[in-house]
Amino acid sequence: MDEIPDLERLSVAEKDDLIRELWPLRALVRQLRGEVEKLQAKVQELEGRGAKNSHNSSKPPSSDGLAKLPAKPRSLRKPGQHPNGGQPGHTGHTLQKVEKPDRVVVHLPAAHCHACQGPLGEATMAESRQVFDLPPLRFEVTEHQVWAATCACGEVCRGEFPEGVSSPVQYGPAALAAAVHLTQHHMMPVQRTSELMDDFFGLPMAEATVLAASQEAGVRLTPTVSTIGQALQVADVAHADETGLRVAGSLHWMHVLATTLLTWVACHAKRGKQAFDALGILPGFLGTLIHDGWKPYRDLLCKHGLCNAHHLRELTYLFEDLGQAWAGRMIDLLRTACHEVGQTGAPLPESRRAFFLSRYADILSEGEALNPRAPPSGKRGRPRQSKATNLLLRLRTYTDDVWRFATDPGVPFTNNLAEQAVRMSKVKQKVSGGFRTKKGADAYCIIHSYLATMHKQGANLFHALILTFQGQPPQPRLA
Repeated sequence: MDEIPDLERLSVAEKDDLIRELWPLRALVRQLRGEVEKLQAKVQELEGRGAKNSHNSSKPPSSDGLAKLPAKPRSLRKPGQHPNGGQPGHTGHTLQKVEKPDRVVVHLPAAHCHACQGPLGEATMAESRQVFDLPPLRFEVTEHQVWAATCACGEVCRGEFPEGVSSPVQYGPAALAAAVHLTQHHMMPVQRTSELMDDFFGLPMAEATVLAASQEAGVRLTPTVSTIGQALQVADVAHADETGLRVAGSLHWMHVLATTLLTWVACHAKRGKQAFDALGILPGFLGTLIHDGWKPYRDLLCKHGLCNAHHLRELTYLFEDLGQAWAGRMIDLLRTACHEVGQTGAPLPESRRAFFLSRYADILSEGEALNPRAPPSGKRGRPRQSKATNLLLRLRTYTDDVWRFATDPGVPFTNNLAEQAVRMSKVKQKVSGGFRTKKGADAYCIIHSYLATMHKQGANLFHALILTFQGQPPQPRLA
């Protein structure tokens, strides 16, 4: 490397020559500096992609694979809010003795004392233990016989089969309910359900019969699920979400609308407005809709509340993986506000709202100074922004929706209700690989809507399905 010349010894002409030689390099240095900054941002983005998991982003836990999460990840819960073990007020489900057992087996002592060999007197009960077990499981066959008698006038009069007994040989409502319960609620594959019916009850059931039972249950429950959808339209607060579903080899979308009492699920080939209009539930909703900020939800004519669990995960990524301190302060602020709302069970008073919103604005300004927006690129469309910038823009633009949980009664901090409603459908897809037909997917959505709703309301799902096949499905509470 050449040494820097002693400028004091250079003549004016030599200095002019040196300036003319170095001057064009200034523009090259600026260009290279800009390219280095872009490459550093790209490297940071690529490293960030590899660091993302279900803990610090909206990726599902199933995408984590075998990679372990950090040894001590930052919890999204406030310390001490929910300690390990049973929570206060939880009754527990410990097995308890019953007063009247179904069967009593008496174990008498020997006739003589094992110590002195003398005869023993009358024995009394010293201790009892109860074993809870299942009786032998075996299907029961009921034969319905129609008898006929001939009148003196010659007319032959016959009895009548009960309603629903329409074939020489058929499965009863309990058998069909068991098959539907296994496939549609416990997400068992059709083939394995058929095998379990034989193993548990000694009752062979073809796979086609299992599928036919699901279709029949879907038809019988359609009016009830339509009523659930109509009731959700007039709810004060509801949760919406959507997830991909493989149907007939192509991508479809399962749409969910849920409250603490009701769940409505439907399948459509489209994800956004076209599906909303075709399904006909969300366009008529005028309450407060809790969602993840996806634009088609934003276009609906209702109030909006954003899921802060999504925000906390994104902030966790910025704080833990990118080292941006403002994100950690925002996490603490949102969690503190959530804790205060949870303690009082009501929106925050005006003074506390003003405090939190002031701190919120200060933290956003700090984050925006650290993550300035990318300037226009001269190409069509908006310039691409970083994850941090996009999050800051959302938090700034929709401040009222972020803090809806602290200002409106009954609005929760997260969209967990909707995410819980779609979770089991992902399990169903992983187990079975998807649905072969749209008809099967629709039947699943109807049955899942009904069973999820009845489960929230504490019903016995197996008994509800038996009554469904008997033509009398129990109706859920709508309010």
